[in-house]
Amino acid sequence: MCLFPRQRNRLYRPKRLLYKKPDFRTQFFSHGATHMPGPQISPDQSGQVADAVTGNWVDTLAPAWTRPYLRLSRADRPIGTWLLYLPCVWGTLLAMFHTGEARLFDAWIILGCGIGAFLMRGAGCTWNDITDRDFDGSVARTASRPIPSGQVTVKQALAWAMIQSLIAFCILITFPVQAILLGIIALVPVAIYPFAKRFTWWPQVFLGIAFNWGALLAWTAHTGQLQWPAVFLYVAGMAWTLFYDTIYAHQDTEDDTLIGVKSTARLFGEKTPKYLAWFLVLTVALMGFAIILAAPRGEILALVIALGGPWAMGWHMMWQMRRLKLDDMDRLLQLFRSNRDAGLIPVLFFAAALFA
Repeated sequence: MCLFPRQRNRLYRPKRLLYKKPDFRTQFFSHGATHMPGPQISPDQSGQVADAVTGNWVDTLAPAWTRPYLRLSRADRPIGTWLLYLPCVWGTLLAMFHTGEARLFDAWIILGCGIGAFLMRGAGCTWNDITDRDFDGSVARTASRPIPSGQVTVKQALAWAMIQSLIAFCILITFPVQAILLGIIALVPVAIYPFAKRFTWWPQVFLGIAFNWGALLAWTAHTGQLQWPAVFLYVAGMAWTLFYDTIYAHQDTEDDTLIGVKSTARLFGEKTPKYLAWFLVLTVALMGFAIILAAPRGEILALVIALGGPWAMGWHMMWQMRRLKLDDMDRLLQLFRSNRDAGLIPVLFFAAALFA
């Protein structure tokens, strides 16, 4: 919040502010919430997005004409790609643990999912920016994004989303038919998620549905069928998403309140730590149950090693909770980004279990 100097009569001195024309479509989608856009934030003249890491490769190394499109894809903020990719690696390694087989094609599943995660995260973020363009210009953290700041048009952004999706589809069709079908179905939650915060207090659930789909797809790509261990691993990932994205959403609670956007951060308020504790327990318990279901009979040592993954991940999540300060924006972003390391922990334990 920016406080302007006061006059002698104790009123704020007038400032030259540019107000946006109200968008009644936004009012409709927010189910009656009054949409009162605040002053338009002037974006960084260099085009850098407000919450990007200073000196990232997009702003320093990428050709100038590509930067707005790479910013649409959040290439300057790779944490989202990691959070989309890690459940794919979990699913692949747990499937290998379940079948006891390691094939060359598994390396392609892991690599292909990595490329696909980058592309589909980019396509999803581009679609999100298209649908949220009327909101983003009114929020300090998002006003510098390419569409509200005028770096690209909506038509250009839509074309970019389609290009990324088509390239990702070319990778998907190298997988078995069952995995291809799952990949196509995944487009449904991706399309719905940007609208979720307009009709539910739990948009993070929709994000979890979309972001952890790779656990189902990667398992199916290895085994040829969708099985219960993958389902429990998937739901564990959803609980993890509720954990980290609630932390992330606390950065925008004031702006979200003003423009009528819903989130678990607004819903939980000061009770957030209690809910985060529940999401932590669910993540660890559900992932542990998935491992037990997937474990081959008689492989006790391998089972114990694999179970170390959710156990150690739970400790990392506990560390995040101990450092949590809901009014410290820098701390919230730091903790959110630390979930890359939290998600890598089960990868290490699952990989170790394969060699036990």
